[in-house]
Amino acid sequence: MKKGNVGFIGTGNMAKAIIGGMLEKGIVSAENIIGADKMEAAVKETAERFKIQTTTDNKVVAENAEIIFLAVKPQFLAEAVAEIKDYITEEHLIISIAAGRTMQNITDLFGKEIRLVRCMPNTPALVGEGCTGVCRNEKVTNEDMERVMKLLTSFGSASEVSEHLMDAVVGVSGSSPAYVFMFIEALADATVAAGMPRNQAYQFAAQAVLGSAKMVLETGKHPGELKDMVCSPAGTTIEAVKVLEEKGFRAAVMDAVEACVNKSRNM
Repeated sequence: MKKGNVGFIGTGNMAKAIIGGMLEKGIVSAENIIGADKMEAAVKETAERFKIQTTTDNKVVAENAEIIFLAVKPQFLAEAVAEIKDYITEEHLIISIAAGRTMQNITDLFGKEIRLVRCMPNTPALVGEGCTGVCRNEKVTNEDMERVMKLLTSFGSASEVSEHLMDAVVGVSGSSPAYVFMFIEALADATVAAGMPRNQAYQFAAQAVLGSAKMVLETGKHPGELKDMVCSPAGTTIEAVKVLEEKGFRAAVMDAVEACVNKSRNM
């Protein structure tokens, strides 16, 4: 194992987002990153894109990296852990991004106590605007966590939460980009119906969502207060808000998040 090296078991989209963020922010250099994937094409593409070390053997990552991201799909996690567990020591720091897999479940797969962090990033990480929930087990020190958070904030924001809240993280940020994309698509469809070209409608709708989110984050105002600022007396916006309320907009969103959280809890 080489101190300071960061390894990836799996080189899919989320792994690429993390690697890209680390390299762009200069947190880790390319020569100190190694990625493993079972697919030759994926290994080749990752090596060419990021100029990092790559391999098709997961054990090579365990032998050459101190911090290891488990970046495989949940259904492949057991197989990946089985290949590396005999090479993992108390000096390794394991970071799992496998959805629905608890720290106890992951520890059981390794068959021993490990320094383990569990996190749930989301797809906006691909454009440097990710939102990641993070929790850790008792073997992870505050110093370890500082290193982890530095890596995770290279592609967006990250917040530490208790593990019992990780299913809520899935509902509010992990899966929610899909809800937002549907909202943007619906806004654009309606705008096309009003006569605007589709590409321009997507630009208007997406920018409106981006700007609105930025106002929530930067002003610190309650979303309801910001909504009221847009709703002029007897104006167009309050008419639209009235329709959304009549159609159960808020309840539909809350029900969707609840369904998502429950599914995550039962995975």
